[in-house]
Amino acid sequence: MRRRRGWWVVAVALGGCAEAGAAGSRPGSATDSGADGPASGGDPAGGAGGTSGSGGTSGSGGASGSGGTSGSGAAGGASGAGGTAGSGGSAGGAASAGAGGTAGAGGTGGGGDAGPGLWVMGYYPGYQQALAPLSEVDLGALTHLAVGAALPRSDGTLDDEFYLGSSGAAFATEIVQRAHAAGAQAILMVGGAGTHDPFVAAAQPAIRATFVQNLLALVDRHGFDGLDLDWEPLPAAELPALTALAAALRAARPALTLTVPIQPINVNFEVPSSEHAALAANVDQLNLMSYGVGMAGNWPGWESWHSSPLHGEGASHPTSIESSIDAYVAAGVPAARLGLGIGFYGICYGSPVTAPRQVVGAASFEADDNQLGYATLMGAYFEPAARSWDSIAQVPWLAYSSPRGALGCTYVSYEDAESILAKGAWAKQRGIGGAIVWTINEGHLPSAPAGQRDPLLAALRAGFR
Repeated sequence: MRRRRGWWVVAVALGGCAEAGAAGSRPGSATDSGADGPASGGDPAGGAGGTSGSGGTSGSGGASGSGGTSGSGAAGGASGAGGTAGSGGSAGGAASAGAGGTAGAGGTGGGGDAGPGLWVMGYYPGYQQALAPLSEVDLGALTHLAVGAALPRSDGTLDDEFYLGSSGAAFATEIVQRAHAAGAQAILMVGGAGTHDPFVAAAQPAIRATFVQNLLALVDRHGFDGLDLDWEPLPAAELPALTALAAALRAARPALTLTVPIQPINVNFEVPSSEHAALAANVDQLNLMSYGVGMAGNWPGWESWHSSPLHGEGASHPTSIESSIDAYVAAGVPAARLGLGIGFYGICYGSPVTAPRQVVGAASFEADDNQLGYATLMGAYFEPAARSWDSIAQVPWLAYSSPRGALGCTYVSYEDAESILAKGAWAKQRGIGGAIVWTINEGHLPSAPAGQRDPLLAALRAGFR
């Protein structure tokens, strides 16, 4: 099973003892009030959480269920107000523009015309091909399609089968052609969770030139327009090595679009490194993996929280998109080069949790996208009466009085059309560069009527493009 998004870190309890192997952590400043819906329980306990890392969980090889009903259950929806920030694809680094044109704070856009509005980069890993056949997906909602994945080896060579064995090459060529036909850039995702050590080795000075040569050869073989350098986890000490790799790629191919996913910030203690600004100067996009276990969990001292909250971080739920973006901007990263993250899957807490901002206690927690993709969520968990809207975090949630579905959920946090439109409006108002989606496959509703099978992509088109 291949896991792609999330965080494997050391969580620190309120008393200061470390617990190895816990996933992610973050609690913040600023108190917040409850959601519109079931009452939240317990006062926030300050200072919870531990160190954040990267790496992680999500996007594994299992298929997240299909079927399910169409419709998001969203009531109303925020309008995509606010002026646009940037245009066409990537808000750029210090590089010459390719055929895609410049955007935001100067910079590049190699490949196809990304069109007006903010960037929207959706990930499509080969192992989830069955969830969303390419012929059915609305690629026109995207400016960039990230194809997963090429896996680095320690000697600078690449596993280039895209998780599909001998059919990987044909898959890559077809998906690039389909992206271009839809007016999107095709981006080669490199790495992901589980590839950290070979990625580090391949980026070392003695091997870097070979690694760059092999990356560019794979780009050329299939016609990709850029690279998504998915170095997970990415501790601060390794940022210079990634920056050097990006600079080498930029020098060898100035028009190449370069993107990097980065971790959200725990406002209780995390501060982005100045090296993030140096990295931003050599790439086109730094995109927050602001979803799933990167934003919420059941660690000591934490309260229940949301998968992708826009606002509302607190001492015992210390993450939000806004606070993370603010932290990176304060560290010198241009807002127009930052993207927020949207997960097409939910997170699930078990009893006794039935709402955000509640004491977690012994509640179970699941944040594997292959278990709770949007299609599965809508088919097996969603019902209109269970839905509430958090007016602070600007996201929906579901609550049940007894365990629901195969995961035994009593509280589910997820994205829908309303929350995506709210993120788009905020991103435009703040001058953010765009958004990424993990993964577009999981948002596809194969049993819905034609034209209604990708409601979350439709919301992205309305809110961000």
